[in-house]
Amino acid sequence: MSEAFSSKDNHDSSRGTSRRGLMLTVGVAAAAILLGSCAVGPNYKRPAVNAPANFRDTIASDTNTVADLPWWQVFRDETLQGLIRAALTNNYDLRIAIARVEQAHAIALQSRLAFLPQLNYSAGANRGKNAINGNAAFNHGAITNAFLYEGTASWEIDLWGRLRRLNEAAQAGYLASQEARRDVRISLISQVAQDYFQLLALDEELDIARRTTNSFAESLKIFGQRMQGGVVSKLETASAEALLDSTAATVPELERRIAQQENQLSVLLGQNPGPIIRNHKLLMEMFPPDVPAGLPSALLERRPDIRENEQLLRSANALVGVSVADFFPQLSLTALFGQISPQLSMLTAGGANAWNIGANFAGPIFRNGQLVSEYRQAKSVKEQTMLQYQLAVLNALQEVSDALIARQKYAEERLQLTRAVDAYRVAVQVATQRYGSGLASYYEVLQEQQLLFPAENSLTETELNQLLAVVQLYRSLGGGWQSENVKVPDGK
Repeated sequence: MSEAFSSKDNHDSSRGTSRRGLMLTVGVAAAAILLGSCAVGPNYKRPAVNAPANFRDTIASDTNTVADLPWWQVFRDETLQGLIRAALTNNYDLRIAIARVEQAHAIALQSRLAFLPQLNYSAGANRGKNAINGNAAFNHGAITNAFLYEGTASWEIDLWGRLRRLNEAAQAGYLASQEARRDVRISLISQVAQDYFQLLALDEELDIARRTTNSFAESLKIFGQRMQGGVVSKLETASAEALLDSTAATVPELERRIAQQENQLSVLLGQNPGPIIRNHKLLMEMFPPDVPAGLPSALLERRPDIRENEQLLRSANALVGVSVADFFPQLSLTALFGQISPQLSMLTAGGANAWNIGANFAGPIFRNGQLVSEYRQAKSVKEQTMLQYQLAVLNALQEVSDALIARQKYAEERLQLTRAVDAYRVAVQVATQRYGSGLASYYEVLQEQQLLFPAENSLTETELNQLLAVVQLYRSLGGGWQSENVKVPDGK
């Protein structure tokens, strides 16, 4: 009778101990969750930048800006629009940037999943002599069997916000990759437009060179006929021939540059090097409306490179918090449930059941200054990233200011060069007529022709630079930042 009472008391005591242990574990978990509402380390705050009220040499304007226009309203050439659409689909740099976004998204997802419990399973069987569960252990030479299967769970309680800081850093890295992709996209659109305009300018220079060569050839023909008649000397025909040959030599050089420019543009389109079909001339290009540049402070919200640097700064700031949390102990809850038996048939019996719950609380005591060094490294990375952010803002302000000044000054230069070219053409026409009438020497004609050729090339270069200034302004303002998710109209 007493023996029975003793057995029952032991059983009740064991069961009570189990309940108290379970309640203690749950209590520790609840307390840990409540304590986990705080996160150590600095909270992110955007650093101050000294942005001016207006861009240089511009008056105050509202937030309306050319950067709000989608690229197909800025670049109205249908051929160029088709090239940009092809580049946005096939360009390898953009596709690489998209793949990097997918990688960053997967990393951010992994960081979020760290908040959840981790579940694992295992099963095994072994047979051995003087061994228990695969480990050497003297058992008087007996041969034993062991069969087991188990499931385990572990859950790290985020007491100090370490996991939250890691998640914050990973999320910021993901957003930074998105901004990097947007930057590649805007740069690609601008680069295609720039290369296309340069190609049209080379076409124009080639046309000028061929027209000038033909003009010099006609002059040489006239001089040759006059020399045969004894009217002019060999000096005049030799000079005309030299001028013709030197001008004709520019034609193959321009043809080489055109082919290389087409190859470069083809690579941007993600296709093999080859010719680029175009039905437009540089003079036919339409400039976008003269929309103001907007406010400098808006660059912080539009420029993808600035936004990328800010996200990188946010990530670096969060990693400082992670390094601070490493100084504190970590709390993990663990659980095990399974069955173990020396006989396979007994795994279905209740006596083979095995379970365990527990809490692990571990932290550093002495690490030879390693944690301090990691903390200092994290702070240095944050400082570096902050300086990169501020530098990106400063560079953006410079690029916009340069583009605004270039757009204005090239427009003034183009107006003057247009007048100069018109005057040179009239001068060549008059000098040729005077020479034909015997009122002027060949050198007068030669002088005017020599002045017209470089003037026409200078006008073409200025027209190109004026277009490139618009492209640079659109790029430096973060152009098209709102139109990424807008459906691109199909080409006609």
